[in-house]
Amino acid sequence: MRGTRGYLAPEWISGEAVTPKVDVFSYGKLLFEILSSGRNINMLDDEICNYFPARVAIAINKGEDLLTLVDDKLEGNANMEELTRACKVACCCIQDNPRETNYGPGN
Repeated sequence: MRGTRGYLAPEWISGEAVTPKVDVFSYGKLLFEILSSGRNINMLDDEICNYFPARVAIAINKGEDLLTLVDDKLEGNANMEELTRACKVACCCIQDNPRETNYGPGN
């Protein structure tokens, strides 16, 4: 097994059977990178100090402005409906059970 911390699907780490879900997980991580134009995780002395997916999920749950999370080069120019949908899809992709979220596919 090889990979980068913060990007490996939980199945690889836990030793569980690897399923097609690992590809869904990777797609979600890729969406986060596209949205932020940066890495999903920042490390400081082997400690996670800024986990972008958590910031997105918290912002969605609190109803905060998602434009503050996207690449600064966009200068706030983004379609809010599309941005919200992309954020929700990315969050669902990295969840163990996306049906348990309050922003799943039906919401």
